Amino acid sequence: MYDIVVIGGGPAGLTASLYAARAGKKVLLLEANAFGGQIATAPRVENYPSVMETSGAELADKMFEQATSHGVEFDMGSGKIQKNDFGFTVTTEYGSFDCLSAVIAAGVTHKKLNVDGEERLAGRGVCYCAVCDGAFYKGKPVCVVGDGNSAVQYALYLADICSEVRLVTMFDKLFCDKELADRLVADSRIEWIKDVSVTELLGEDKVEGVVCRDGDGAVTYLNCDAVFVAIGQEPHNEIFAELVQLDDKGYIVAGEDCMTSCPGIFVAGDCRTKSVRQCATAVGDGAVAGFNAARYVDSVAQTAHK
Repeated sequence: MYDIVVIGGGPAGLTASLYAARAGKKVLLLEANAFGGQIATAPRVENYPSVMETSGAELADKMFEQATSHGVEFDMGSGKIQKNDFGFTVTTEYGSFDCLSAVIAAGVTHKKLNVDGEERLAGRGVCYCAVCDGAFYKGKPVCVVGDGNSAVQYALYLADICSEVRLVTMFDKLFCDKELADRLVADSRIEWIKDVSVTELLGEDKVEGVVCRDGDGAVTYLNCDAVFVAIGQEPHNEIFAELVQLDDKGYIVAGEDCMTSCPGIFVAGDCRTKSVRQCATAVGDGAVAGFNAARYVDSVAQTAHK
């Protein structure tokens, strides 16, 4: 029996676990893939307070070590939450865990282009993480699709190892931090192709090129050995829809107190309704959710003793 089960081992989940454990609670942290979440795949982190520059993997490792050093237990798997007579049961592929409170920090996943060739060439040149797969294309031409922080970071990272880097965007502006945009514009190794949409990925057994179309219908063919897709993210909270309220985009509805529509269930990080999704905001959510979950457990205990 756990006081709190945290679902998701990214920055939000790791911080929630840390705060709950420091409040004296017995905490289990569940993660379906790799602890650290998406931040672990970031080539470079430069906007986390007190850290001038680090890799996402190093930051994630330190967060995990800190949480476990305070007694947080961990297991693999993605959990479904069900209410029971005393609290909740979280069920994963590997087991079931009873708890008084739960924190959902399930994060988001990468959006896909949904164009011809993307599914066929997945893992054969279609990539969603530059730090994971960039080394496979050292000295080769690549394209990056997207206009936000991740896309620009990917382009700058790949420029150090690839022979050619083209950044493909739907508009003529970048929706990223000004410092990143300035660095990209000043980098002569990166070609920025604006105002086009990717309509097809070419190749049978591996990526051989990208087809782009502008607003007038003109088609451009870009030769490349890999396409790095960075066009945003989407939540997968359907598994929790019976217990907590979701908005029209699938995000869990909660305010700055991280409380969901179901008493005892809290939410933290990118999977909740919010306007800014960054590592720092995920950590802030985690602190609030972990603290409030611990307070909820205390309130349940007090009620039981009355």
